[in-house]
Amino acid sequence: MFEAEYADIAGFLLSAYQLIGAKYPKFYKMDNLAKLGWLAAEVLLKDFDAAKYNPADIGVVLSNASSSLDADKRYYESVQGIASPALFVYTLPNIVIGEICIRHHFKGENAFFIFERFNADFIVNYVSNLLDAQQLKACICGWVELLGDEYKAVLFLVEKEKKQGSIAFDATSIGNLFIAVGFNQR
Repeated sequence: MFEAEYADIAGFLLSAYQLIGAKYPKFYKMDNLAKLGWLAAEVLLKDFDAAKYNPADIGVVLSNASSSLDADKRYYESVQGIASPALFVYTLPNIVIGEICIRHHFKGENAFFIFERFNADFIVNYVSNLLDAQQLKACICGWVELLGDEYKAVLFLVEKEKKQGSIAFDATSIGNLFIAVGFNQR
């Protein structure tokens, strides 16, 4: 878990980017929600061997409560003068998924859902159906929320092939994971 005190979210995200040592020029063009999700995925996938899968076998299923409201507000402010196409691009929450998929060349099923709080039952059922139907063999799941200077990113990787030491992919285990990182999902 990476935590630090910064005057604003942009400073925090830039510091995290520098800390992980990523070299990805597109990072600087992303909105804050995309940066947060992208950074969380970079950390999550640090030791992930994506080469053992076809790109279409890896998906991303995320959720949050405020959709892309942070970027929406910034875009709305920009239309008072000259509208910013650079901001408009980020007025959909699924853009964070696109940034992760572009970076890692994932081409599998992806979806972004809006819930008041993390819905472990829904995510487990949705992703389990994709795995059981052979549409995916691996999937990044979780919560990526950013509005103003409030943020939370909790991601986990599910693979169809169970690994020794992995936790069960069920609503109770995932709910306990979220509680363990201080995330109140209820």
